[in-house]
Amino acid sequence: RKEFVDLYVNYVFNESIKKSFEDFMRGFSRGCPAKRWKMFLPVELQTVFQGQKKYDWHLLEKNVKYINYKKSDQTIKNFWTVFHKLPEEKKKTFLAFLSGSDRIPVNGLESSIFAIADPKEDNPDTRYPVVNTCSHILFLPR
Repeated sequence: RKEFVDLYVNYVFNESIKKSFEDFMRGFSRGCPAKRWKMFLPVELQTVFQGQKKYDWHLLEKNVKYINYKKSDQTIKNFWTVFHKLPEEKKKTFLAFLSGSDRIPVNGLESSIFAIADPKEDNPDTRYPVVNTCSHILFLPR
């Protein structure tokens, strides 16, 4: 029985997917040459692909740039008060809204460039916040 189980497990996890895995590896190696990523430990490679998992939200606040706003403006104070009261999952959702990913870049939040801009709307109460994900700019109406 042990031999049967061993052979079956080998077939399911190795032999049955061999051709598909070889095709995948060939394509993956074309985009990510092995020479470049073999220098990483598995945990480092995981961080490169997935981003960091430690979220320091106060660091995000500290590094934000303001366009047509000052840190002392009431809108900004209100924004950060509400943001810091959000549960962790909602903060990650905001990060995904802002950047397109809920993961922190490899270099961490200290290297992230994030801005809050005043879109200078005539009637800001009729506008929702919008984001330019490429530039990481949150357009926050007053």
